[in-house]
Amino acid sequence: MSFTPPSPATIVSPTELPIRQIPGSYGFPLVGPFWDRLDYFWFQKPEKFFRKRMEKHSSSVYRTNVPPSFPFFLNVNPNVIALLDCKSFSHLFDSHIIDKRDVLVGDFVPSIAFTGNLRVGVYQDTTEPQHSKVKSYIMDILKRSSGIWVAELVSNLDRMCDKLEASLSKSTSVSYIFLVQQFLFSFFCKVLAGADPSREPKIAESGYAMLDRWLALQLLPTVSIGILQPLEEILLHSFAYPFFLVSGDYNNVYNFIKQHGKETITLGVTDFGLSEEEAIHNLLFVLGFNSFGGFSIFLPSLIETIASDPTLQEKLKKEARTASSLTFDSIKQMSLVQSVVYEALRMNPPVPLQYGRARRDFRLASHDSVFDVKKGELLCGFQKLVMRDPLIFDQPETFKPDRFVGDKGAHLLDYLYWSNGPQTGSPSLSNKQCAGKDVVTLTASLIVAYLLRRYDSIKGDASSFTLLQRAN
Repeated sequence: MSFTPPSPATIVSPTELPIRQIPGSYGFPLVGPFWDRLDYFWFQKPEKFFRKRMEKHSSSVYRTNVPPSFPFFLNVNPNVIALLDCKSFSHLFDSHIIDKRDVLVGDFVPSIAFTGNLRVGVYQDTTEPQHSKVKSYIMDILKRSSGIWVAELVSNLDRMCDKLEASLSKSTSVSYIFLVQQFLFSFFCKVLAGADPSREPKIAESGYAMLDRWLALQLLPTVSIGILQPLEEILLHSFAYPFFLVSGDYNNVYNFIKQHGKETITLGVTDFGLSEEEAIHNLLFVLGFNSFGGFSIFLPSLIETIASDPTLQEKLKKEARTASSLTFDSIKQMSLVQSVVYEALRMNPPVPLQYGRARRDFRLASHDSVFDVKKGELLCGFQKLVMRDPLIFDQPETFKPDRFVGDKGAHLLDYLYWSNGPQTGSPSLSNKQCAGKDVVTLTASLIVAYLLRRYDSIKGDASSFTLLQRAN
């Protein structure tokens, strides 16, 4: 039986819903946040953490605590209002009621030393003048790079796959994580900064690892890496890490971009009113955090989805090989390829949490209730559950490759929120939606199509390949 999700126009309006006090609590000071932290990282893990509390309170909106917290985050308030359905979560995109200032990872803000002692654009609210300058700059870079994007992508994929095949010819299994990251680093340096890592052997060989370490130290207090507990809690989640531990890595990549990305940097200064420092640090953040970091998380899950399903491969292969060449236009005609990318983003969004702070008092609506939110309260949406909303998605826990195909599938894109906004939305200076939203999904689709044009069969998981059978 087909499933048609309710559109915003047909969902019950807030005036017709009962007003309810937000359930849940933050517990006793220090003790409540600390216990929630242990549940989040240790006893339950994030998905179970949010799901169990949703079941306990019979509500997709409730109060809880999210890491980081006690003992050495005394100036960080872990209290949040969790939003776990599509309707309540969508409030995070309304800049009239939501302030996005310094909430990338909740109330915790890594030291600005990690970004050259500057608050880069991702930490700025839409009301801050600098936000428009930076976002305009990044959007212009993406537009200018469109002419070389596909050619550079294919060229870098060729080199990566050649290396994978050579390694696999000598072994029954080959890890692809580091090769994927090298590919991503080289590709994004070229298309975003106009800088070729091959000009500096040290950067070409280890630039991706430098970014890995820089990213890790900013995010370690908020993520789990699966080492033996309680060592992880004691060593990784109890305090913020200082920048000096990765200052050498960051400065190496910074100097590389400054030396070899001069044309892109000059564009930021002359056309968008940024200082050279502002242009470089913002460019480096988008390159390292948003692009390299996001794809490093997302691609393994996408590859595993394809490599573990021979039937899906056959369908994707048939569609991918209908085009004479890979272009942005040809990939837009591959509805199943794009749907698989969308579904992978729905099931495993690369950024699991989205935050926003109430700009003023307002009433927030879920599917079944209305809640009063006070100015200054922090809202937190866990996207992995939001995009499994059973009132929107049929069989929400099941990966359905063709979910987003056809008219009904296109309608569901209204609820695909991975980019800090719906997939049908448009990034603009007045919102915080990812500037590269469309190019991200097109790039991922191009990678899928490339693999299924090059190989007749792929076997592997989220970290390694066991078979890469070349097409005849």
